[in-house]
Amino acid sequence: MSISTDEARAAMFDRRKVFNVPNQLSTMRLILAIVLFWLIGQQHYLAGMYVFIVAAGTDWIDGFYARRYNQVTTVGRILDPFVDKIIICGTFIYLAAIKESALTPAMAVIVVGRELLVTALRSFFEQQGSDFSANLLGKLKMVLQCLAAAVSLFRLSYATGEPVPHWQEQLLIVSVWSAVVITVLSGVVYVVAAIRLVRR
Repeated sequence: MSISTDEARAAMFDRRKVFNVPNQLSTMRLILAIVLFWLIGQQHYLAGMYVFIVAAGTDWIDGFYARRYNQVTTVGRILDPFVDKIIICGTFIYLAAIKESALTPAMAVIVVGRELLVTALRSFFEQQGSDFSANLLGKLKMVLQCLAAAVSLFRLSYATGEPVPHWQEQLLIVSVWSAVVITVLSGVVYVVAAIRLVRR
């Protein structure tokens, strides 16, 4: 059965929409996440930090590009947050498993638990036709989590016994605890928003 020219053009258009620049960046970010986890497992923490920064940077770029050039797609709305959670949750889990890390298993549980909770709430309420998109606090949470992960990787890059500047130790403590506190706070805000939507 032959395909008409119009059908072929429509198929090509659909492929271009699915494999647009933002979705390509999200796919690249997923590959970078795999590389990042391998680097952490091999104790190449400084290289891991650089990969993490690039991956976090492409998250901002693909979101900006999708909005700026009206390339928001259904695939992108699924792929982008999925990859974000893989990178953040995976990095926190890997770091929490390292004895010398400032991140503890409890912190990783808080981060992963918050992401699972908000994802479940967003999925439910968007199916009901309600707006449950990320708020300013949620975006700040992402920034602080990325900062905590990057600083933690940089701190781990020091050799055992090598002196670490005091300001770096202070930055590590502040960034890690700020990320944990804002993670809890943003989760509470989403729960309150969900309760309000249920009561309507």
